[in-house]
Amino acid sequence: MTYKFRARLDTEWVLEKPDGSSFVLSDVLRLLASIESLGHIAGACRACNVSYRHAWGLLRHAEKELERPLLETSRRQGTKLTRFAQQLLWANRRIDVRLAPVLDGMTGALQEELQALYTESRPRLRMHASHGFAVEGLMQAVDSQEAPSIELRYRTAIEALASLNRGECDLAGFQVPVGEFQDPILQHYKPWLDPEKHSLIYLAQRETGFFVQPGNPRNIRTVADLGQPGVRFVNRQVGSSTRLLVSLMLRQKGIDPTRIQGFDTSEFTHLAVAAHIVGGMADVGVGVETAAWRCGLDFIPLAKERYFFAVQRDSLSSPLMRQFIDLLLGDSYQSFVGQLAGYDATGLGKVLSPREAFETAFDPLSKAA
Repeated sequence: MTYKFRARLDTEWVLEKPDGSSFVLSDVLRLLASIESLGHIAGACRACNVSYRHAWGLLRHAEKELERPLLETSRRQGTKLTRFAQQLLWANRRIDVRLAPVLDGMTGALQEELQALYTESRPRLRMHASHGFAVEGLMQAVDSQEAPSIELRYRTAIEALASLNRGECDLAGFQVPVGEFQDPILQHYKPWLDPEKHSLIYLAQRETGFFVQPGNPRNIRTVADLGQPGVRFVNRQVGSSTRLLVSLMLRQKGIDPTRIQGFDTSEFTHLAVAAHIVGGMADVGVGVETAAWRCGLDFIPLAKERYFFAVQRDSLSSPLMRQFIDLLLGDSYQSFVGQLAGYDATGLGKVLSPREAFETAFDPLSKAA
């Protein structure tokens, strides 16, 4: 019988006091998150599977340790979090989303080592990919279906394509904007994407743009507005395609990035950027629409991007790759991607050559060029 499991690494807040004792915040944070979502303690107790008495005990003890109130209650509005509790909760969320790609990479390495100890481990595909919500959904899909195990490592698009060329992964995820910035982005992939060797598996089209506070109080509409006095920006990490796209847009407008406050402030995931905005640490950030929707932020579209997996052409006929493509074509995953805010799943799972995907734009990457 095949041994089937998924390793998981979690974070935990522990506050150490001068006397050497410690206070674990994990249960308190889960309870606060449920109260924020449901608006009352009774429902939060059911959601967290704790008694009403135990919940109040946790909260009162936390208020004593933190020396700050956490809840505001009224007959008309129910139970609300204090400003301090909201900031505490968002600090935890920022940490979670910042650490997510690191923990995912460590989890993948751990699972690879553990599964190597079993002679009947499930076959797996190695995926290196830039962060995206459709990619996250794949990990849930492979757990619930008869599909090849996927070992996921989050990488920038260029890192992923370079790994594919070195034989360190089987699938390299990357995105390319539709329209005028397609060719400049493709030129950055030139050393690692060979139309004679590689094929592309299409995932989806997604909306990329700015995240701003509800109501857009800074009236940000275009990249030119990033240079307004006092506007704080949060970027994606160095080497990411999203950061490169913003840089190209600024260059087109003749705007010096050094004039933009926070241009060198970076996060590794779309949700981490959104959490930065929600927490009041920046006025505007950049990422895919799904993150803005999940965090209750307004979204200003900048570009549509198509997301692909590059593979070695001769691997397409392998049983594992065929199973992977069947997973993409299945109703369950198609439905999942289709309901993501800002995603269009039309054509999901289609196999293309680079020239079919990008028409003449890919000619400079051919061997004849």
